[in-house]
Amino acid sequence: MASWEDEANQPVSDISIDFSKLDVNAPVFIPGQMYGFGASATPAVWSGSSEPDTAKAIETKSDLVPSLVDTPQCPDAEEKELTPSTLSEPKRQAVAYIPPKNKKETLSVVFIGHVDAGKSTIGGHLLYLTGMVDSRTLEKYAKEAKEKNRETWYLSWALDTSVEERNKGITVECGRAFFETEHKHFILVDAPGHKSFVPNMITGASIADIAVLVISARRGEFETGFERGGQTREHAMLVRPQESRFNECREKLVPLLKKIGFNVKSDMYFIPCSGFTGAFLRDRPNDSRCEWYKGPTLLEYLDKLPALARCVDGPLRIPISDRFKDMGTYIVGKIESGTLVRGQILTMMPNRVPVEVLQILNDDVEVDGSAAGDNVKLKLKNVEEEDISPGFVLCSPDNLCHVAHVFDVQLVIVDYKSIICPGFTAVMHIHACVQEIRFRTILCRIDRKTNEKTDIRPRFIKQDDVAIVRFEAISGSICLECFKDYAQMGRFTLRDEGKTIGVGKVMKIITANEQ
Repeated sequence: MASWEDEANQPVSDISIDFSKLDVNAPVFIPGQMYGFGASATPAVWSGSSEPDTAKAIETKSDLVPSLVDTPQCPDAEEKELTPSTLSEPKRQAVAYIPPKNKKETLSVVFIGHVDAGKSTIGGHLLYLTGMVDSRTLEKYAKEAKEKNRETWYLSWALDTSVEERNKGITVECGRAFFETEHKHFILVDAPGHKSFVPNMITGASIADIAVLVISARRGEFETGFERGGQTREHAMLVRPQESRFNECREKLVPLLKKIGFNVKSDMYFIPCSGFTGAFLRDRPNDSRCEWYKGPTLLEYLDKLPALARCVDGPLRIPISDRFKDMGTYIVGKIESGTLVRGQILTMMPNRVPVEVLQILNDDVEVDGSAAGDNVKLKLKNVEEEDISPGFVLCSPDNLCHVAHVFDVQLVIVDYKSIICPGFTAVMHIHACVQEIRFRTILCRIDRKTNEKTDIRPRFIKQDDVAIVRFEAISGSICLECFKDYAQMGRFTLRDEGKTIGVGKVMKIITANEQ
């Protein structure tokens, strides 16, 4: 038998003769593909001897691999277009995901408040206390912070990771991390406090189940944050504890929180704590001057919160908050309803683009499935990054989310110095979507005490009014749902000239026939 060395030493003329026998019209060779050339084309089987033996020839044509005639010359030339019909073939059907019973409940908690109130410091200290940041890392942060003359800010660097945030000493983008307690798994969202970055804060708050409003008790700082123009007031819509100061701050905040719809008994709880020393974050301080507070620490309170009612059995809804490219197209979002498994076929609204889920990442760990309440990153097939915008929604092909141009809302005007008439325009933040809207019609006012409709078709509304208003999207349509069906996709914030002027919920979606 001739070896490859013998063939390499052949004269050029012999090689040219061999080339003349080649079939120039033969299909492209695909590595790993077996082709049927007859009995002599069967693979060799190594028997352990010095020369390989040829396996027994395949005798019947039915046993052969697909012939070259049936093999396309280009592997992608005859690939089926990705449509709902082709994607829903039986071989691609995903098995329903059932969340494990012993899985800890996932809760998203956002820290909000005025700039420099201590949000990032508390978040960083919580990560340290729960073991998500080790002492060596904190020592490194402390050394780097001291070099920048910011010795007391090192805890915040666990969340403020960019050079810009560390140099300026303020949070710009929503930082994300996670930690666990005995009964719960928390997604921590650190929202910016500066008024220039309130839209970023709203994006972070849109995925949160719980909000921790951080209030600086230092004399003057609370007043700055609480008075008009301060972010303690605006974010509410969205050191050693002193009992007298604690009560003073609470008494000023409660009326504001009640005004915008919070229930004092069930929706809020006040806890004194220190982000820098860690007092009342996990442990109680050994200080007789703090004995006046008998309630739970922050981690104790969060861990004992009652389980939220998740819509696991409902239709799938995933508002997209971000997208990026990394060896494929990825989106970031929170599953508001339903369950998701790898390989599942979804529809991206409002463009009705069918996509396939190639990969699911939960806390940057690849998983086979996720359920309502989980924050996920998904690798998608059949869509490019530039074709996706924040505010798009992934949903089941057989139960699409609503896409509306005109819809009715219940609105509370919380901070606006002038009157608002039909034709007024503002920016609406609803889940991850930011869209400019116009007041088409003011349908009626709502009495705060009786919740009854009054003053049908008023000419205007003003601060502190509650009204039913018909909105229309100025450009395009918006993916949304009624508040009663999907609360997170039906509540919104209204902003104008850099300020939050109102909050509300979607009551009814107006069809083309009703307009």
